[in-house]
Amino acid sequence: MSYTLRGRVESRLAAAVVALLAAAALGTALGDWWPLELAGLMIGIGLTLDVAAYHRLLPYQPGWLALPLGLVELGATIGLARAAGVQAPLAGGIAFFTFAWLAAQVLVHAALPLLHRSYADDGGELGTAGTGLALVALGVLAGSGGVAWATKPPLYRLANDVQRGPLVLDRPGVYEGGPRTVVRGGVVVRTSHVTLRDVRVEGGENGIDVEQVQDVVLDRVTVSGATLDGIHVRRSEVAIRDCVVRSPRGGYTQGIDISFGLEEPVSMVEGCRVSGGAEGIVTHYANAMLSRNRVSGTSLRGITLTEMSMGMAERNDVDGALGIGILCGDHSECELAANHVSAVRPDPASQDPTRMGYAIVSQLGAHAQLHASRGKVGAFVGGTIVRR
Repeated sequence: MSYTLRGRVESRLAAAVVALLAAAALGTALGDWWPLELAGLMIGIGLTLDVAAYHRLLPYQPGWLALPLGLVELGATIGLARAAGVQAPLAGGIAFFTFAWLAAQVLVHAALPLLHRSYADDGGELGTAGTGLALVALGVLAGSGGVAWATKPPLYRLANDVQRGPLVLDRPGVYEGGPRTVVRGGVVVRTSHVTLRDVRVEGGENGIDVEQVQDVVLDRVTVSGATLDGIHVRRSEVAIRDCVVRSPRGGYTQGIDISFGLEEPVSMVEGCRVSGGAEGIVTHYANAMLSRNRVSGTSLRGITLTEMSMGMAERNDVDGALGIGILCGDHSECELAANHVSAVRPDPASQDPTRMGYAIVSQLGAHAQLHASRGKVGAFVGGTIVRR
């Protein structure tokens, strides 16, 4: 089809109405406005490409070209969202873009030609309806943006220096530190709907303590020197992203412990670097997804999913663990995909046959499904392992 410049813009705005309505509905349901921010970026990028590139380079645009152009716009949207700090989960962002793109294709290739008989002959122009659609799109964007701004959680900026803890967070909101923000003695989260970002925590029994709350985000936090758990989560739902946790060697220290939250929504640990301690990342009776983390130098196990946990561990890198790299234990259901486990050392001092340098172990009635995983594996005491 040969589009005029006005036709491209009006067709884009017609599709934008669908994307914005979907974003507003999804944002309301989630209580989070990243879908609206992502829709705004998607529409802005599309209009910019229409005016600056597509109109000049594609005087005639065959239908099949929609797919590669959509992939270009997807990459640009996700990349700009990351650069702009839009807090959209990668999978959710791609899913939303895909839905909006498919809706746009149905609208442009099927609905608009039926509703406006001269659509193709007019180069995608919609006549008087085009102006109305532009006004509707602007109205939806302004209205949704106003609601999003009015319901935006408060922002608390932490002092850019050393503070004595424990720091108790008991009000919903975003707590943001700076390059030199340090809390000595721990952080305690005691309310739901909290985001803690760009903070370094030193010492304390638990570096960051999260108990009986939901919708907690720990983003780019650094925790070191805790005597028990670097990040300690109980009966809660958390998303932990791009963290750094350094634990003292030996004893019973753990990097990240998520426990007793099986009835809560799925918790996530993504993109973290955890080193030292007895265990790097561990879940007990919890529902969790562990993705793209690096765990190193542990003295008991690298990653543990146990006590009837429901969990997925994918694309994690476990290096230098003593005894076991990844454990699925005690009637847990574990999906393990594309994890890289290296340099696991046998632990002869334990006299435990399960700790003789296994990359992956399933034991005590646990069931582990392996996808694209390598290394020495073992099943003990009723544990099962199935390769997919």
